[in-house]
Amino acid sequence: MAGSTRPIDARGWIFEVEDAGAANETWLTIAGLTTFTHNPGENEETADTTAFDSEGHYEQDVMQRGATLELEGQFRVDKTTKAQDPGQAYIDTEWSQRLGIDSRNMVRWRHETQTKWVVWEATVTPGEQGGGTNEKTSWSATITRCGAATSTAVAG
Repeated sequence: MAGSTRPIDARGWIFEVEDAGAANETWLTIAGLTTFTHNPGENEETADTTAFDSEGHYEQDVMQRGATLELEGQFRVDKTTKAQDPGQAYIDTEWSQRLGIDSRNMVRWRHETQTKWVVWEATVTPGEQGGGTNEKTSWSATITRCGAATSTAVAG
């Protein structure tokens, strides 16, 4: 039936970063997002396997898989305390400052209709922030997957 499937709303996606310094497993929702881009082919590398016996047709093998998430939105603060959103603040002040083997952190994301999180070990590149006279301040980050993605069930 043509009407039995429907597109999902982009605003239903949820993105969280793990607070690696917390005593217990703690996930911080990243608030204020207005757009995201998941690029499952980013950092892919291939090897050309074309040979004489390919009979003029190109051939390749994928040698490396990669993926990124680009998150963009509005810089958010608590109205009362003026503290930056905890998810954004963790990315800006904790994760993005780490180098070398300490530069990786866990992130997870899913649509509200899904029963499993996609989980990545990843690095982060902070994005530009700015705005004009009659605009809200922007916020962004690019998250790059390291290794294979895993998944975990959404807890009750």
